[in-house]
Amino acid sequence: MSAHDEGHTVAGWTGFGIATIGAAVVGLGVCTVSAVALGGGLAIVVVSALVTWALHLGGWGKPPGVRPREQWGMRVRDDLAREGHAGCVACRLAGRGRQRAVVVVPAEGRPAEVAPESVS
Repeated sequence: MSAHDEGHTVAGWTGFGIATIGAAVVGLGVCTVSAVALGGGLAIVVVSALVTWALHLGGWGKPPGVRPREQWGMRVRDDLAREGHAGCVACRLAGRGRQRAVVVVPAEGRPAEVAPESVS
């Protein structure tokens, strides 16, 4: 196994496979000058993105960055996906892992500090 943890997840490979079929249909549409095939291929590519996103949110993807080596296997499910991954665009789009500001107000009535707090 390589020293890098780049993808190699059920979500990634499933999305790649569906997108490859969509790209082939788009290519067929270009070669045959068929607007129906072009539209259908582009629709398949959009479906691949949605399927990848759904699988990622279901725990079959991975968070950004490098995971511990024991979690590199394809059959290892990410149990932290339910709370959302820090810095993950897909999780933020689903409303997971958002940060909100908490204002601490002292007795004098003016804000003392603003601290980020994770939303569960």
